[in-house]
Amino acid sequence: LSNLEELQGMAQMVNDMLYLAKAEHGLITPTRERLQLEDEVQAVMEFFAPVAEDAQVTLSSAGHARIEGDRTMLRRVLSNLLDNAVRHTPAGGYVKVGLSEAGDRARIDVENSGPDIPAQLLPRLFDRFYRADQARSESREHAGLGLAITRSIIQAHGGTIDCESKDGVTRFWIELPG
Repeated sequence: LSNLEELQGMAQMVNDMLYLAKAEHGLITPTRERLQLEDEVQAVMEFFAPVAEDAQVTLSSAGHARIEGDRTMLRRVLSNLLDNAVRHTPAGGYVKVGLSEAGDRARIDVENSGPDIPAQLLPRLFDRFYRADQARSESREHAGLGLAITRSIIQAHGGTIDCESKDGVTRFWIELPG
């Protein structure tokens, strides 16, 4: 890496850590606007389409859901989850986003095919600097903060996020107040 790329990576990591510190102290306040989640999913998927195509990964989405939330923050959540899903899906695999509503809750599922994340690692996925794939721990591009930031954004919206991984499918699901 060049010095500039190294500096940019360090600057991003510092910004991410500052964001997490603010979130931990309740200083992140999402704006509230009515959002059609399928529109937000589509916008983020369009961004990832070339990356997925190069990786020979199929992207798809289905369903509808509406929430009151912060568009920029929620797009960051979707970007983090789609980035992880595409990177960890082998060629010929898929990434699916599903949206649904039940009562006053909206649900987002991000599912990808590929190797299972061992069950004992699942509780740590949202920890800062944690990477389930230790073989990638030398990568400076991904500092292991994406899922911690994702969880902080979901919590700031009054929601929850969790993950399961079994039988060749990894699924993150988010529940948010509608």
